[in-house]
Amino acid sequence: MTYHTLIFDLDGTLTDPLTGIMRCMNYALSYHDHQPKSEHEIKPYIGPPLELALKELSGTEDESHVRELVSTYRERYGELGYAENTVYDGIYKLLDLLQANHTRMGVCTSKFEKYAIKVLKEFKLDHYFEFVSGSSYGITKSEQLIDLINNKVVPQNSLMIGDRGIDLIAARTAGMSGAGVLWGYGNREELAAEQPRFLFETPELLGDTLLSL
Repeated sequence: MTYHTLIFDLDGTLTDPLTGIMRCMNYALSYHDHQPKSEHEIKPYIGPPLELALKELSGTEDESHVRELVSTYRERYGELGYAENTVYDGIYKLLDLLQANHTRMGVCTSKFEKYAIKVLKEFKLDHYFEFVSGSSYGITKSEQLIDLINNKVVPQNSLMIGDRGIDLIAARTAGMSGAGVLWGYGNREELAAEQPRFLFETPELLGDTLLSL
């Protein structure tokens, strides 16, 4: 394979987190006297950092209040929300195939690391990955990837794989190649605008293409 390591996003790439995220978002909003939001309103915020999502959904500019919303969201997510995911069709088969071909894999997600690990363990995905990079408040995915490079966890000839434009922007900022996937929450227009090295419609196509390189 051309790439040293495949780095997967979590939400919208390995698992569909909609149910858990929607319930936790509305739990936090309602608890702090904001109007709950519809699925249609919440979907665009799956992928970007949580603090940005809750800031925009609540309409607040008060950073201390955003932190309160994030904290309340995580109370429910850590207890219930992490388990309200589903693994996308074809993901186990893809990861089995890559692992059988000795492909080195990791996860880079805007989610808190401890919650990302809980999700991976809950759905028996953790054993595929050599590392998990989670975010902290105010940390961008670009910064996460740069830290992975600087700490020699991965070299630049790795491939970031995700379903949103921010995944591809982060890869480019870090000097990596990016691959977009179309089974998550970013549409073709959003992903193509960032000029990814690859744009995959299915996990099967992703595996076949990368293993043929």
